[in-house]
Amino acid sequence: MSTLETNAIGKYSTNNVSIDDALNLKSYDTAGRDALTSVAGDMIYNSTDNKVQYYNGTTWVNTGTDETEVTLDFLVIAGGGGGGNRSAGGGGAGGYRNSYASETSGRGASTETDLTLNKNTAYTCTVGAGGAGGASGAGVNNSGTNGANSVLGSITSIGGGAGVSSGVGGTGGAGGGSGHNYSTSGGSGTSNQGYDGGAGTGGFGAGGGGGGAGAAGSNSSGNNGGAGGNGLASSITGSSVTRAGGGGGGARTDIGGSNASGGTGGAGNAGNPGQDATANTGSGGGGGGMDGPGGGDGGSGVIIVRHATADCSILLSAGLSSTTATDGSDTVVTITAGTGTLRLI
Repeated sequence: MSTLETNAIGKYSTNNVSIDDALNLKSYDTAGRDALTSVAGDMIYNSTDNKVQYYNGTTWVNTGTDETEVTLDFLVIAGGGGGGNRSAGGGGAGGYRNSYASETSGRGASTETDLTLNKNTAYTCTVGAGGAGGASGAGVNNSGTNGANSVLGSITSIGGGAGVSSGVGGTGGAGGGSGHNYSTSGGSGTSNQGYDGGAGTGGFGAGGGGGGAGAAGSNSSGNNGGAGGNGLASSITGSSVTRAGGGGGGARTDIGGSNASGGTGGAGNAGNPGQDATANTGSGGGGGGMDGPGGGDGGSGVIIVRHATADCSILLSAGLSSTTATDGSDTVVTITAGTGTLRLI
Protein backbone atom coordinates (compact mmCIF):
# COMPACT_ATOMS: atom_id res chain seq x y z
CA MET A 1 0.00 0.00 0.00
CA SER A 2 3.08 2.27 0.00
CA THR A 3 3.67 2.24 -3.79
CA LEU A 4 2.15 4.93 -6.05
CA GLU A 5 2.02 3.97 -9.70
CA THR A 6 1.11 6.39 -12.50
CA ASN A 7 1.60 6.61 -16.22
CA ALA A 8 2.75 10.22 -16.20
CA ILE A 9 3.72 12.83 -13.63
CA GLY A 10 4.26 16.28 -15.09
CA LYS A 11 5.81 19.41 -13.58
CA TYR A 12 3.10 21.99 -12.98
CA SER A 13 4.71 25.04 -11.34
CA THR A 14 7.86 25.35 -9.24
CA ASN A 15 7.54 22.66 -6.56
CA ASN A 16 4.06 21.40 -7.50
CA VAL A 17 3.35 18.38 -9.68
CA SER A 18 0.29 17.17 -11.57
CA ILE A 19 -0.76 13.57 -12.19
CA ASP A 20 -1.95 13.35 -15.76
CA ASP A 21 -3.98 10.15 -15.27
CA ALA A 22 -6.72 9.45 -12.71
CA LEU A 23 -5.51 8.15 -9.34
CA ASN A 24 -6.69 4.55 -8.89
CA LEU A 25 -6.67 3.32 -5.29
CA LYS A 26 -5.86 -0.30 -4.57
CA SER A 27 -9.12 -2.28 -4.42
CA TYR A 28 -9.95 -4.93 -1.81
CA ASP A 29 -13.13 -6.66 -0.77
CA THR A 30 -13.95 -6.51 2.96
CA ALA A 31 -12.32 -9.85 3.72
CA GLY A 32 -9.14 -8.88 1.86
CA ARG A 33 -9.06 -5.49 3.59
CA ASP A 34 -9.38 -7.06 7.04
CA ALA A 35 -6.50 -9.42 6.26
CA LEU A 36 -4.11 -6.48 5.67
CA THR A 37 -1.54 -5.40 8.23
CA SER A 38 -2.62 -1.76 8.25
CA VAL A 39 -1.31 1.42 9.86
CA ALA A 40 -3.07 4.73 10.44
CA GLY A 41 -3.41 6.65 7.20
CA ASP A 42 -3.73 3.67 4.83
CA MET A 43 -6.45 4.16 2.22
CA ILE A 44 -8.21 1.67 -0.07
CA TYR A 45 -11.29 1.24 -2.24
CA ASN A 46 -13.66 -1.33 -0.64
CA SER A 47 -15.23 -3.27 -3.52
CA THR A 48 -17.76 -4.96 -1.19
CA ASP A 49 -19.21 -1.67 0.10
CA ASN A 50 -18.28 0.41 -2.99
CA LYS A 51 -16.67 3.03 -0.75
CA VAL A 52 -13.29 4.71 -0.29
CA GLN A 53 -12.05 3.93 3.23
CA TYR A 54 -9.09 4.88 5.41
CA TYR A 55 -7.60 3.22 8.49
CA ASN A 56 -7.55 5.46 11.59
CA GLY A 57 -5.29 3.18 13.59
CA THR A 58 -8.20 1.25 15.11
CA THR A 59 -10.84 0.68 12.45
CA TRP A 60 -11.65 1.34 8.78
CA VAL A 61 -13.71 4.50 8.23
CA ASN A 62 -15.70 5.64 5.19
CA THR A 63 -14.41 8.90 3.68
CA GLY A 64 -16.16 12.07 2.56
CA THR A 65 -19.91 12.33 2.96
CA ASP A 66 -20.02 8.65 3.91
CA GLU A 67 -18.60 9.60 7.31
CA THR A 68 -22.14 10.66 8.19
CA GLU A 69 -23.23 7.00 8.10
CA VAL A 70 -23.39 4.98 11.31
CA THR A 71 -23.97 1.25 11.64
CA LEU A 72 -26.32 0.10 14.42
CA ASP A 73 -27.15 -3.29 15.87
CA PHE A 74 -30.87 -3.62 16.51
CA LEU A 75 -33.51 -5.74 18.19
CA VAL A 76 -37.04 -4.78 17.12
CA ILE A 77 -39.97 -6.64 18.73
CA ALA A 78 -43.62 -5.89 18.05
CA GLY A 79 -46.46 -6.00 20.56
CA GLY A 80 -47.79 -9.44 21.51
CA GLY A 81 -51.34 -10.54 20.76
CA GLY A 82 -54.03 -10.69 23.43
CA GLY A 83 -55.54 -14.01 24.55
CA GLY A 84 -59.21 -14.79 24.07
CA ASN A 85 -61.82 -15.64 26.70
CA ARG A 86 -63.71 -18.90 27.27
CA SER A 87 -61.12 -21.70 26.81
CA ALA A 88 -59.47 -19.67 24.09
CA GLY A 89 -56.12 -19.66 22.39
CA GLY A 90 -53.20 -17.71 23.78
CA GLY A 91 -51.87 -14.66 21.98
CA GLY A 92 -48.93 -14.94 19.61
CA ALA A 93 -45.67 -13.13 20.26
CA GLY A 94 -44.81 -9.98 18.38
CA GLY A 95 -42.48 -10.30 15.40
CA TYR A 96 -38.82 -10.58 16.43
CA ARG A 97 -36.03 -9.14 14.24
CA ASN A 98 -32.43 -9.07 15.44
CA SER A 99 -29.05 -8.09 13.98
CA TYR A 100 -26.89 -8.40 17.09
CA ALA A 101 -23.84 -10.72 17.14
CA SER A 102 -24.69 -14.20 15.87
CA GLU A 103 -28.14 -14.32 17.49
CA THR A 104 -31.05 -15.45 15.36
CA SER A 105 -34.22 -13.65 14.39
CA GLY A 106 -37.64 -15.21 14.88
CA ARG A 107 -38.72 -18.51 13.34
CA GLY A 108 -35.10 -19.75 13.15
CA ALA A 109 -34.01 -17.01 10.74
CA SER A 110 -30.39 -15.94 10.43
CA THR A 111 -29.03 -12.81 12.07
CA GLU A 112 -30.07 -9.79 10.03
CA THR A 113 -27.72 -7.25 8.45
CA ASP A 114 -26.94 -4.29 10.71
CA LEU A 115 -28.86 -1.09 10.03
CA THR A 116 -26.89 1.79 8.46
CA LEU A 117 -28.38 5.25 9.11
CA ASN A 118 -27.30 8.75 8.12
CA LYS A 119 -26.59 11.38 10.74
CA ASN A 120 -28.98 14.34 11.00
CA THR A 121 -31.80 12.40 9.32
CA ALA A 122 -35.07 11.65 11.12
CA TYR A 123 -36.17 8.01 11.06
CA THR A 124 -39.60 6.74 12.08
CA CYS A 125 -39.57 4.95 15.42
CA THR A 126 -42.66 3.24 16.89
CA VAL A 127 -42.96 0.76 19.73
CA GLY A 128 -45.98 -1.48 19.18
CA ALA A 129 -48.55 -1.81 21.97
CA GLY A 130 -49.71 -5.20 23.15
CA GLY A 131 -53.10 -6.46 21.99
CA ALA A 132 -56.03 -6.44 24.39
CA GLY A 133 -57.31 -9.67 25.88
CA GLY A 134 -60.85 -10.77 25.04
CA ALA A 135 -63.44 -9.42 27.46
CA SER A 136 -65.03 -11.75 29.98
CA GLY A 137 -68.55 -12.99 29.33
CA ALA A 138 -70.27 -16.29 30.13
CA GLY A 139 -71.44 -18.04 26.98
CA VAL A 140 -69.94 -15.29 24.77
CA ASN A 141 -66.84 -15.78 22.62
CA ASN A 142 -64.56 -12.74 22.81
CA SER A 143 -61.23 -13.06 21.00
CA GLY A 144 -58.18 -10.99 21.79
CA THR A 145 -56.76 -8.42 19.39
CA ASN A 146 -53.50 -8.42 17.47
CA GLY A 147 -50.50 -6.59 18.83
CA ALA A 148 -49.30 -3.47 17.03
CA ASN A 149 -46.25 -3.29 14.73
CA SER A 150 -42.92 -1.90 15.89
CA VAL A 151 -40.95 0.17 13.35
CA LEU A 152 -37.37 1.44 13.20
CA GLY A 153 -36.66 3.11 9.85
CA SER A 154 -36.84 0.36 7.23
CA ILE A 155 -37.28 -2.41 9.85
CA THR A 156 -40.87 -3.46 10.65
CA SER A 157 -41.80 -6.22 13.07
CA ILE A 158 -45.40 -7.46 12.79
CA GLY A 159 -47.72 -7.50 15.80
CA GLY A 160 -48.52 -10.88 17.32
CA GLY A 161 -51.69 -12.71 16.27
CA ALA A 162 -54.72 -12.72 18.54
CA GLY A 163 -55.74 -15.69 20.63
CA VAL A 164 -59.18 -16.71 19.40
CA SER A 165 -62.13 -18.02 21.37
CA SER A 166 -63.92 -19.74 18.50
CA GLY A 167 -62.14 -20.56 15.24
CA VAL A 168 -58.59 -20.30 13.93
CA GLY A 169 -55.99 -18.16 15.72
CA GLY A 170 -55.00 -14.78 14.39
CA THR A 171 -52.19 -14.26 11.88
CA GLY A 172 -49.28 -12.10 13.01
CA GLY A 173 -45.57 -11.91 13.76
CA ALA A 174 -46.19 -15.18 15.59
CA GLY A 175 -49.60 -16.79 15.20
CA GLY A 176 -52.28 -16.82 17.87
CA GLY A 177 -53.66 -20.01 19.37
CA SER A 178 -56.95 -21.34 17.99
CA GLY A 179 -60.12 -21.59 20.03
CA HIS A 180 -61.50 -24.58 21.91
CA ASN A 181 -63.60 -25.69 18.94
CA TYR A 182 -60.94 -25.56 16.18
CA SER A 183 -58.59 -28.55 16.04
CA THR A 184 -57.07 -28.18 12.55
CA SER A 185 -54.30 -25.62 13.09
CA GLY A 186 -53.28 -22.44 14.85
CA GLY A 187 -52.77 -18.98 13.43
CA SER A 188 -49.90 -18.44 11.00
CA GLY A 189 -46.70 -16.65 11.96
CA THR A 190 -44.52 -14.53 9.69
CA SER A 191 -41.35 -15.74 7.98
CA ASN A 192 -38.20 -14.57 9.81
CA GLN A 193 -40.27 -13.23 12.73
CA GLY A 194 -42.28 -15.89 14.59
CA TYR A 195 -43.84 -19.36 14.63
CA ASP A 196 -47.41 -20.57 14.22
CA GLY A 197 -49.89 -20.92 17.06
CA GLY A 198 -51.29 -24.22 18.30
CA ALA A 199 -54.67 -25.79 17.53
CA GLY A 200 -57.57 -26.18 19.93
CA THR A 201 -59.10 -29.49 20.97
CA GLY A 202 -62.34 -29.31 19.04
CA GLY A 203 -65.85 -29.22 20.46
CA PHE A 204 -65.90 -27.63 23.90
CA GLY A 205 -62.29 -28.41 24.70
CA ALA A 206 -59.34 -26.11 25.37
CA GLY A 207 -57.41 -23.48 23.42
CA GLY A 208 -54.05 -23.77 21.66
CA GLY A 209 -50.92 -21.97 22.76
CA GLY A 210 -49.76 -18.85 20.98
CA GLY A 211 -46.67 -19.07 18.80
CA GLY A 212 -43.38 -17.68 20.06
CA ALA A 213 -40.29 -16.25 18.39
CA GLY A 214 -38.38 -19.45 19.18
CA ALA A 215 -41.00 -22.21 18.83
CA ALA A 216 -44.56 -22.94 17.74
CA GLY A 217 -47.40 -22.93 20.23
CA SER A 218 -48.51 -26.37 21.41
CA ASN A 219 -51.85 -27.90 20.49
CA SER A 220 -54.27 -28.30 23.38
CA SER A 221 -54.77 -31.80 24.76
CA GLY A 222 -58.24 -32.74 25.90
CA ASN A 223 -59.23 -30.19 28.51
CA ASN A 224 -55.70 -28.82 28.96
CA GLY A 225 -54.68 -25.68 27.14
CA GLY A 226 -51.64 -25.76 24.89
CA ALA A 227 -48.39 -24.20 26.08
CA GLY A 228 -47.17 -21.01 24.50
CA GLY A 229 -44.16 -21.27 22.20
CA ASN A 230 -40.76 -20.37 23.62
CA GLY A 231 -39.24 -16.96 23.15
CA LEU A 232 -35.65 -16.07 22.23
CA ALA A 233 -32.79 -14.77 24.36
CA SER A 234 -30.66 -11.79 23.32
CA SER A 235 -27.62 -10.19 24.96
CA ILE A 236 -27.81 -6.93 23.00
CA THR A 237 -28.09 -4.98 26.27
CA GLY A 238 -25.06 -6.75 27.74
CA SER A 239 -26.99 -9.43 29.62
CA SER A 240 -29.15 -12.25 28.31
CA VAL A 241 -32.91 -11.58 28.37
CA THR A 242 -35.62 -13.84 26.94
CA ARG A 243 -38.53 -12.14 25.16
CA ALA A 244 -41.36 -12.85 22.68
CA GLY A 245 -42.91 -16.03 24.09
CA GLY A 246 -46.42 -17.15 23.20
CA GLY A 247 -49.35 -17.04 25.61
CA GLY A 248 -50.77 -20.29 26.99
CA GLY A 249 -54.18 -21.56 25.87
CA GLY A 250 -57.13 -21.47 28.24
CA ALA A 251 -58.38 -24.73 29.80
CA ARG A 252 -61.88 -25.95 30.69
CA THR A 253 -63.14 -25.63 34.24
CA ASP A 254 -66.24 -27.81 34.36
CA ILE A 255 -64.19 -30.99 33.87
CA GLY A 256 -61.16 -29.80 35.84
CA GLY A 257 -58.73 -28.87 33.09
CA SER A 258 -55.23 -27.86 34.19
CA ASN A 259 -53.45 -24.59 33.56
CA ALA A 260 -51.31 -24.19 30.49
CA SER A 261 -47.77 -22.84 30.57
CA GLY A 262 -47.27 -19.48 28.91
CA GLY A 263 -43.52 -19.62 28.31
CA THR A 264 -42.49 -15.98 28.64
CA GLY A 265 -46.05 -15.00 27.74
CA GLY A 266 -49.08 -15.04 30.02
CA ALA A 267 -50.38 -18.39 31.24
CA GLY A 268 -53.77 -19.66 30.13
CA ASN A 269 -55.98 -20.57 33.06
CA ALA A 270 -58.75 -22.89 34.14
CA GLY A 271 -61.60 -20.97 35.76
CA ASN A 272 -59.62 -17.72 35.88
CA PRO A 273 -58.70 -14.94 33.48
CA GLY A 274 -55.62 -15.45 31.33
CA GLN A 275 -52.47 -13.82 32.63
CA ASP A 276 -51.12 -10.63 31.09
CA ALA A 277 -47.72 -10.82 29.41
CA THR A 278 -44.85 -8.72 30.73
CA ALA A 279 -44.44 -5.25 29.23
CA ASN A 280 -41.63 -4.70 26.69
CA THR A 281 -41.24 -8.39 25.94
CA GLY A 282 -43.65 -8.63 22.99
CA SER A 283 -45.05 -11.82 24.52
CA GLY A 284 -48.61 -13.06 24.04
CA GLY A 285 -51.36 -12.92 26.64
CA GLY A 286 -52.84 -16.10 28.10
CA GLY A 287 -56.25 -17.49 27.16
CA GLY A 288 -59.05 -17.35 29.72
CA GLY A 289 -60.67 -20.47 31.13
CA MET A 290 -64.16 -21.89 30.60
CA ASP A 291 -66.77 -20.39 31.07
CA GLY A 292 -66.20 -16.73 30.34
CA PRO A 293 -63.09 -15.38 32.14
CA GLY A 294 -61.29 -12.79 30.04
CA GLY A 295 -58.03 -13.24 28.17
CA GLY A 296 -54.70 -11.71 29.17
CA ASP A 297 -53.26 -8.65 27.46
CA GLY A 298 -50.24 -9.01 25.20
CA GLY A 299 -46.96 -7.43 26.26
CA SER A 300 -45.85 -4.23 24.57
CA GLY A 301 -42.90 -4.43 22.20
CA VAL A 302 -39.46 -2.88 22.49
CA ILE A 303 -36.75 -1.39 20.24
CA ILE A 304 -33.11 -1.72 21.30
CA VAL A 305 -30.23 -0.17 19.35
CA ARG A 306 -26.52 -0.57 20.06
CA HIS A 307 -23.63 1.40 18.54
CA ALA A 308 -20.03 2.33 19.17
CA THR A 309 -20.13 5.25 21.59
CA ALA A 310 -17.52 7.15 19.58
CA ASP A 311 -19.63 7.04 16.41
CA CYS A 312 -22.62 9.17 17.41
CA SER A 313 -25.28 10.09 19.93
CA ILE A 314 -28.97 9.26 19.53
CA LEU A 315 -31.62 11.96 19.83
CA LEU A 316 -35.25 10.85 20.23
CA SER A 317 -38.22 13.10 19.62
CA ALA A 318 -40.94 13.84 22.15
CA GLY A 319 -43.37 10.97 22.50
CA LEU A 320 -40.74 8.25 22.86
CA SER A 321 -39.72 6.81 26.24
CA SER A 322 -36.25 5.31 26.59
CA THR A 323 -33.29 4.46 28.77
CA THR A 324 -29.60 4.65 27.87
CA ALA A 325 -26.71 2.56 29.19
CA THR A 326 -23.15 1.69 28.22
CA ASP A 327 -21.62 -1.74 27.74
CA GLY A 328 -17.87 -1.55 27.22
CA SER A 329 -17.20 0.82 24.33
CA ASP A 330 -20.82 0.67 23.12
CA THR A 331 -23.95 2.66 23.94
CA VAL A 332 -27.28 0.82 24.25
CA VAL A 333 -30.57 2.72 23.88
CA THR A 334 -33.75 0.87 24.88
CA ILE A 335 -36.96 2.47 23.57
CA THR A 336 -39.92 1.27 25.59
CA ALA A 337 -42.99 3.17 24.38
CA GLY A 338 -44.41 5.72 21.99
CA THR A 339 -44.01 6.89 18.44
CA GLY A 340 -41.76 9.59 17.03
CA THR A 341 -38.40 9.88 15.32
CA LEU A 342 -34.83 8.79 15.95
CA ARG A 343 -31.93 10.97 14.81
CA LEU A 344 -28.18 10.37 14.97
CA ILE A 345 -26.03 13.38 15.88
